[in-house]
Amino acid sequence: MNDALHLEGIEKTYNPGRPNAVHVLKGASVAIASGEVVGLLAPSGAGKSTLLHIAGLLETADRGQIRIGGQTASGVSDRIRTGLRRDRIGFIYQFHHLLPEFSALENVMLPQLAAGQSRTAAATRAEDLLTRVGLADRITHRPAELSGGEQQRVAFCRALANAPSLLLADEPTGNLDPETSDTVFAAMLEVVRETNLGALIATHNLALGARMDRVLRLENGVLVSA
Repeated sequence: MNDALHLEGIEKTYNPGRPNAVHVLKGASVAIASGEVVGLLAPSGAGKSTLLHIAGLLETADRGQIRIGGQTASGVSDRIRTGLRRDRIGFIYQFHHLLPEFSALENVMLPQLAAGQSRTAAATRAEDLLTRVGLADRITHRPAELSGGEQQRVAFCRALANAPSLLLADEPTGNLDPETSDTVFAAMLEVVRETNLGALIATHNLALGARMDRVLRLENGVLVSA
């Protein structure tokens, strides 16, 4: 079975060849299996976001190999990278970034419509996802009418809208109070395991990390077991 994510020898330097060059990643490697939830711990400035952006094909690595669901994603055309981001990868950030003029249902429909799905099929999947995270009675509400935890659950559903094989999350509950954070994370974890996603979740929350299959630390540009 192909890994949901395979990074090998990822290197990234900002301002290369200059006195102020910053060597962020120095050979980071990881393999995440389908259905596996992996935590990522790193202090600010260690390169956590850079690693996630490279894994999500939002940035390019200077060196190293990337495979998403067994498909090579390094050294490919922009068209292929765009297709992989759209079809294989779901993103969640600390802030939900929902479109305020659209309802919860419409926010989850939008990625599907962009991928060519019909409105009927997109609405059906969006409603199913929102129901699975306890928002069946909130699907017509706009973001301003939802609590922070509800907004983040909508963002999670949007990330899963196109049935990706890999979920990348950067502090997905970092903007929530502890109780809400626990509720949102529990809902996320349940759906991730049910759908056999591979997930890499960056967090500073050690209690959340303890609920994942394993936790990695980013230290001096490489990934090590926590």
